[in-house]
Amino acid sequence: MTGQDNDHSASISEDLPPRILVVEDDPGMRTLLTRTLQAEGYRLRAVPDGRAMWDALVMEPADLIILDVMMPGTNGLDLCRTLRQGGLRGTVEDPSFTQVPVIMVSARGEELDRVLGLELGADDYVAKPFGQKELLARVRAVLRRGSARVVPEERPRREQITFAGWTLDLRRRELSDPSGAVVEISGAEHDLLVSFLDNPQRVIGRDRLLELSRSRLGEASDRSVDVLVSRLRRKLGEESDSLIRTVRGQGYIFTAPVERH
Repeated sequence: MTGQDNDHSASISEDLPPRILVVEDDPGMRTLLTRTLQAEGYRLRAVPDGRAMWDALVMEPADLIILDVMMPGTNGLDLCRTLRQGGLRGTVEDPSFTQVPVIMVSARGEELDRVLGLELGADDYVAKPFGQKELLARVRAVLRRGSARVVPEERPRREQITFAGWTLDLRRRELSDPSGAVVEISGAEHDLLVSFLDNPQRVIGRDRLLELSRSRLGEASDRSVDVLVSRLRRKLGEESDSLIRTVRGQGYIFTAPVERH
């Protein structure tokens, strides 16, 4: 298995439709998801559990995974966590797995479940039952953001934003710390960071952050935003609390000067 074989973003840069992998143990729901997404022109594979998911990813990468939470064996939350850690399964390990967009679906729509899914690195969370139009809208939104990770070779110029020694490459969706090391961030974390960088040294309320991240967070709440901010702070290291400062009763403020290149 080579990096080229498993670059999930490659197909988005081609003219072929995106590849979606559905992981759902219920046969009826699996069939419904497959037919709905195939009718929109997506390339579909559907598997019943986590073991089959890993086998499918080894055979061919995916541009998006729709992952059921409540499954026998390894549940969807644990599978999402493992994906974000590099896709470990025995000898199977591929760093590209950390970047595969994930939409989690579950019959349990409680806020705590949504928050946990987002905290583990999911890009969106959809509660069952859901309408086909809603699902398709969320799929398009996540894939649209995923396609922004691709950098065409004929356009070597990249827009970069620097702050406090850090660099965010908008075209590559790549965050580098002051030493130059790349720090892995999820799509939702990237979008939140961009929201702060677009509004430096201004207080941004939670409701505004919800608006800016709506297509990713779905039925989001103030708690979802707080969890996402906490995740981003962890990625930014020890000085993150001073970079993203909480303004009690109002929201958050990004304190560092921002430069664009």
